[in-house]
Amino acid sequence: MVMCAVRQHLLRGSCGAWARFLQRQSRGCVYSSVHGFQQEEIREKLQAFPGGSIELLTQESGLAVLTINYPSRMNAFSGSMMVDLEERVSQLEGWTDGKGLIVQGASGTFCSGSDLNAVRALSNLQDGMKMCMFMQNTLTRLLRLPMISVALVEGRALGGGAELTTACDFRLMAPGSVIQFVHKHMGLVPGWGGAARLVRIVGSQNALKLLGGAVKVDPELALQIGLAEEVLQGEGTGTPLQRAENWLSVYTKGPAPVIQAVKKVVLSGRELPLSEALRTEKDVFGTVWGGPANMQALASKSKHR
Repeated sequence: MVMCAVRQHLLRGSCGAWARFLQRQSRGCVYSSVHGFQQEEIREKLQAFPGGSIELLTQESGLAVLTINYPSRMNAFSGSMMVDLEERVSQLEGWTDGKGLIVQGASGTFCSGSDLNAVRALSNLQDGMKMCMFMQNTLTRLLRLPMISVALVEGRALGGGAELTTACDFRLMAPGSVIQFVHKHMGLVPGWGGAARLVRIVGSQNALKLLGGAVKVDPELALQIGLAEEVLQGEGTGTPLQRAENWLSVYTKGPAPVIQAVKKVVLSGRELPLSEALRTEKDVFGTVWGGPANMQALASKSKHR
């Protein structure tokens, strides 16, 4: 299996506990050949079902925008788009200047899950499990990116699209938008890691309600249960994307190494046992202590102003 770029990037630093964390997590991914998963094999199968694209735009500010683009299918994931997403995540893992990421859908809707053409063609159990592992790997790597990520939800986020929103650190919703885990209506449960992440975001009881009832979560309910961070009101200047960029810029202001370090210590606290999270925090601390941003802050003596 090709080594995940996130591991290559982080092992270049001195963050020993963080590197050990990624090694234990199958080189930054959930599944590898140890689990019977052959990434190149499923990539070839998925690429046989083309349509749409995943576009990535990086900015000098350190913010990137990832766009799910298949408007004729409500931005549903074709097989080739699943491969595109994995490739875009690899690009982001190697982006040393990255601080923030916005995930959006094209043409005013977020994502309606999987394209049924690919789903029908991969309906046998073996292929379905391989697709499941491929997307779990990709979305786990997306969540573990050393940058702060936001899902900008316009229109509908259904099924796999709802799962994609949970692979971001935050969710911002436009008025009239809906997040709905419709898997039950398809005789399924989430398979891209969405259920496990949803429990961590809203708690087990709310997750049971959303999955068991296939509840249409509007912005008001999303705020109430903690699924969304904020509703981007229609009034005001700028597009929803511009307002999302303004919202995210509050948390990504500062040098990239510092923002990345913040994400790393939060991620280790979320995923590791306490003793290991503390050791990782110590190692990440060592990558910024005495660094340019730290020395500049000390020179300005601005801490208590």
